[in-house]
Amino acid sequence: MGLLAWLLLGLIAGVLAQLIVPGPDRGGCGGIIVTIVVGLAGAAVGGFIGVQVGWGTVDSFDLRSIGLAVLGAILVLLALQALRSGAR
Repeated sequence: MGLLAWLLLGLIAGVLAQLIVPGPDRGGCGGIIVTIVVGLAGAAVGGFIGVQVGWGTVDSFDLRSIGLAVLGAILVLLALQALRSGAR
């Protein structure tokens, strides 16, 4: 996938994860750049998990890759929320 496709995948995964995960970040985690970064980190996490359990990788722009990226982005958002609540 090209850079533009990765950025679009990150944006889609980040937005969907923010809509699914309840919390203070819902609907706007500080801007589009942060949303893309969360989505890209989620794609990396989701791809790693997908390989480990045999679901495949995040290597193309299809429904399975988006699903894995969203799953990973949800995990990233939950980890960020846990870190923030632990720091208080």
